[in-house]
Amino acid sequence: MAQRDRDDAGHARNARPRDRFGRPLPPGSPGVERIPDDLELTPNETLDYAQRLLDDGLAFNAHEVLEAAWKSGPFAERMLWQGLAQYAVGLTHIQRGNPKGARTLLERAVGRLDVAEPLPYEVDGAGLRAHAERLLADLSAGREIPEENLIPRLRG
Repeated sequence: MAQRDRDDAGHARNARPRDRFGRPLPPGSPGVERIPDDLELTPNETLDYAQRLLDDGLAFNAHEVLEAAWKSGPFAERMLWQGLAQYAVGLTHIQRGNPKGARTLLERAVGRLDVAEPLPYEVDGAGLRAHAERLLADLSAGREIPEENLIPRLRG
């Protein structure tokens, strides 16, 4: 059986570098800097960092930042952070050319954000829903979605 990469704590972790869409690259290739699994930021720092990554077209990395908040945050905010992380994964699927995965994740994200209402930290639920609806309409119509349309505003 093949030996799996492990992090310092012994958890399975692919050590291969990744491209800007989160896909593994051959060992030794230059890749995008990884987000640490144990990232701990305040909610406002998390949202600011994720927004910067989204602005730079790094939806996969934004997902990792938001996922860290979901895993380390209070249970009462789980739907918020899950929804935002899934939103970023939906964007990643668009970037990777996977419309089916994008639709699934964007719909799931909007559902979780709806459950989390009212959203804390000035998260713009209405703006995110409207943005997701435009993306879903484009995906359903088979329209090409330019990169500049993949930058939602997390806060109003």
